[in-house]
Amino acid sequence: MPVSPYIARLRAHVGTDLLLLPSASGVVHDADGRVLLVRRSDNGRWSLPAGVIDPGEQPADAVLREVYEETGVRVRIDGVGGVATHPAVYPNGDRCEYLHVWFRCRAVAGEPRVNDDESTEVAWFEPDRLPDLDGWARLRIDTAGGPDAPAWHARPGERHPALCQPDAL
Repeated sequence: MPVSPYIARLRAHVGTDLLLLPSASGVVHDADGRVLLVRRSDNGRWSLPAGVIDPGEQPADAVLREVYEETGVRVRIDGVGGVATHPAVYPNGDRCEYLHVWFRCRAVAGEPRVNDDESTEVAWFEPDRLPDLDGWARLRIDTAGGPDAPAWHARPGERHPALCQPDAL
């Protein structure tokens, strides 16, 4: 996966040290209630379409861009699913803590397809027949709720297991 020029410039200064970065993902459902997932090319795991928010970009714009870039599906945002920080460690040793916003989204156009080099598969899954997912993906799906559900966040002092261990990507 290509690194954005912005992050590449930061990494030139800090090396593999921890970066706090904004990111967004979409919990996308189709008219049949299925969930859209991508199989990541970097680790082979199924997850939600997601990515870093570019400087000057709003989270809602980022999720629309990321879902389309990764899946070829256009979505409408129904609301904020939640917000949390999430650690990650990359194979080259880069460490990140993402301040992440996930959105409840509805597919409005397009057919799912591998649309860039960030994934090897894209598919719809019945909510009760999801593939093996890590705790971070499961948390976002489980907390996205219905269109009027409140946004999820960890309560002060809460140590949710999905938010404590860095993903080895």
